[in-house]
Amino acid sequence: MKPRMMMVLCAVMCGALIAACERETRRYKELPAAANRETGVRVSQLEPGMPQQRADVKSPYQENAWGISEGKRLYAAYNCAPCHGVNGGGAIGPALIDDMWIYGAKADQIYATISQGRPDGMPSFGGHIPTQQIWQLVAYVQSMAGEVRATTAAGRNDAQMGAVPESRQPAQTPIQTGHR
Repeated sequence: MKPRMMMVLCAVMCGALIAACERETRRYKELPAAANRETGVRVSQLEPGMPQQRADVKSPYQENAWGISEGKRLYAAYNCAPCHGVNGGGAIGPALIDDMWIYGAKADQIYATISQGRPDGMPSFGGHIPTQQIWQLVAYVQSMAGEVRATTAAGRNDAQMGAVPESRQPAQTPIQTGHR
């Protein structure tokens, strides 16, 4: 091969490698599109008229390592650990890492629980924290339950943790137990 052609080929390969290095987009200020569907989150199975089948709402941060990492930070900042445990194992509140979910384990159900609260202890955070942060908390809670891909790495401190990182937890099949 000619040296000039070799340099062009090397430049093209380097450009392709650099372009492939971006893992995700970090949305610092914008609200995710799903955040505007707050009214579409169901609180109960009861509704007037004929029941309508609704599409599942996914957390916009479910496959975003930065969003999950922010959710982890917010989990500590909003003092979720005293009730749900440091790693989501439960304390006076229900565990977030098992397959027993009272109000549902889907993203929109977790969003509704955080946003609207639940009887007997879960406060409502809907009017107190931004929608974007609620979705980040949803993504982190789903990562604790093993509901995100293992390739979506959690925060930067995974190598320093003694426990298995949230993104590496085996997936649990949620079981809805109903109201207490």
